Amino acid sequence: MKTYLAFGLLIITAVAGMAAPATLTAPIRGQAVRKPAPPPPIYRKNVQGVIPRAIRGGNPLQMLNPRAPAKYGTAEQSVVIDPETGKWKGIKLFEIFF
Repeated sequence: MKTYLAFGLLIITAVAGMAAPATLTAPIRGQAVRKPAPPPPIYRKNVQGVIPRAIRGGNPLQMLNPRAPAKYGTAEQSVVIDPETGKWKGIKLFEIFF
């Protein structure tokens, strides 16, 4: 008899736990939801580097040509130079100015 009573209480507790309504929260009034400010626009003038120049230039293989026309730019525009040693340190893939 005790087993049936314990089992019955266990089942009633489980059913009551599942039947309980979900916790509800009241809506907050008085505070207007603010939209975040849009990010500043990025123009072509603000973006530089090897990849944007290759896309804009038309023929990216000319960037490897040492006798390419001036419109493809120079190596100094695409390379990061270490101020202490004067040697190149890396390639600027993307460079964004604000």
